[in-house]
Amino acid sequence: MEWRQKHTLFGVLLYVGSTVFVVYMMNGQPESKTWNALFWLTQLFVSINAVAKSFLQEHPNRFRYYFTLVRPSTFLLAKMVYSILLMFIMSIVSLLLYYLMLGWPLSHGGLFIIIALTGSLSLSTVFTFLSAIAARAQQNSALMAILGFPLVTPLLLILSKLALKALEPVYMPGWWGLALVLLALDVLIILLGVILFPFLWQE
Repeated sequence: MEWRQKHTLFGVLLYVGSTVFVVYMMNGQPESKTWNALFWLTQLFVSINAVAKSFLQEHPNRFRYYFTLVRPSTFLLAKMVYSILLMFIMSIVSLLLYYLMLGWPLSHGGLFIIIALTGSLSLSTVFTFLSAIAARAQQNSALMAILGFPLVTPLLLILSKLALKALEPVYMPGWWGLALVLLALDVLIILLGVILFPFLWQE
């Protein structure tokens, strides 16, 4: 059912392409740290446009229909899986456009691709979880913004610091610790969603 709404996919693709093109026209090919910051800002807004609306666009009556078909945890995990796959595609497209227009100032390109995919998993998980809460709280989008800021801000800081490893050839201490914190945060959000969403579902 998500895949039928092709306008969302093409809208996000248009957003990514236009954003990268505007950055290229205004700034050319930036230095490595600016390139890194621009990439993660693009990923943030792509995830907001593509993932954060996954629950909010559902009509309340449709939730009642889903309630008769599947368990709430299954429904939430299915939404998360779709959001993760969608963000993986968007990340690959973003990397390709950045490579073509803004250059490739990376010392370890393969490592950055892995970090980008991991960041896509983290952002899609967080925004799917927040969208589920906001949708069941009387479609309150402001609630998602309030809850999202303290979750997304440290997430982006961790991702940008992890990405510096791919930008710089020198050793960076504490890199694996940040990676473990990021993975632990992802697991925690998934567990919270599986535990809390059934209670919101019944409301």
